[in-house]
Amino acid sequence: MFVGEIGIPRREFLYDIQFWEARRILDGYNARHRNLWSAVRWQTYKLMEAQGGTEHLRKNGINSPADLIQFPWDREPTPTLTDEERKEMQAEMDAENASIRENKKDESQ
Repeated sequence: MFVGEIGIPRREFLYDIQFWEARRILDGYNARHRNLWSAVRWQTYKLMEAQGGTEHLRKNGINSPADLIQFPWDREPTPTLTDEERKEMQAEMDAENASIRENKKDESQ
């Protein structure tokens, strides 16, 4: 069902796009859902705050929206890349782009 949700035909997703493109699509899909769930959590917190007041929430140990529910991404450390890793990734992308340009040039001739 994932492919339908992102609006890409199944065949294209499976056969026509590169792995790095699929990875970026998946990252965007996950970010969108994280943002939606984070917004729902924040809205719930604000509604509870409006209904019961801040003091009532604090008495029950709720000091922030994250105290209502913990999502898996709340516990994930944010990955950081070293300069060397960035350069390696850039070299891989440059090589892939060069290959794509070469294939397009061969097709047009």
